[in-house]
Amino acid sequence: MPRKILITNDDGIHADGLVRLARCAKEFGEVWVVAPDGERSAASHSITLRHEIEIRPYEFDVPGVQAFACSGQPADCIRVGSIAVMPEKPDLVMTGINNGYNVASDIQYSATAASAFEGEFQGCLSIAFSEGYNGCHEVTERYLKEIMADLIEKEHIQGCIYNVNFPGCPLSECKGVLYDRKVSGKAFYDDGYKLVKEENGSRFYMVDGIYHPSTEEGTDYGAVIDKYVSVGVVRNIS
Repeated sequence: MPRKILITNDDGIHADGLVRLARCAKEFGEVWVVAPDGERSAASHSITLRHEIEIRPYEFDVPGVQAFACSGQPADCIRVGSIAVMPEKPDLVMTGINNGYNVASDIQYSATAASAFEGEFQGCLSIAFSEGYNGCHEVTERYLKEIMADLIEKEHIQGCIYNVNFPGCPLSECKGVLYDRKVSGKAFYDDGYKLVKEENGSRFYMVDGIYHPSTEEGTDYGAVIDKYVSVGVVRNIS
């Protein structure tokens, strides 16, 4: 029997990365997409508890893929997709391809990683995919199928997901793939907020972090900064 694959993202069902992921996944099984009807970046593992979740059919760009737009969060998409939308639970959950890296401390905020963890909670082998934010997909296109083919044969490890990040550089500059990358404790940005305005006694702030990349050997962060594809296992709180 072909694998039953459930896919979501946090950039929204219209995102190009979702289409590219589903197109590649279709070579490995029967693909279902349940994805947010709009952007839900940095939603982490939030779910909807006290409101209805709307699921509506969506005309997806990949023929043969069953697709649905969801009013909830990315983790909702995996929960409702695997429990209620699909006729049977999926064998495999994949999330992404996120527009921007999910490495180091950013993983804590990532709904791409969190929805993969929701897939793991549902008993599925789960893989999160992300890439550089600059719109260069050359490395992703070169290595996506190869890495996907390798990881979907792995065993489901309780409490763990696979996390893949493709560097946003031309293929000619990519140095290859590094496996078994550890999660870095660093961050891409030094956190900060700027005051936008003051009104009626209230202050309004916007995130205003300073980009501060630095290499770190053996980690996901160091790999993408050094222009390698990073593949590693991320363990949830346990």
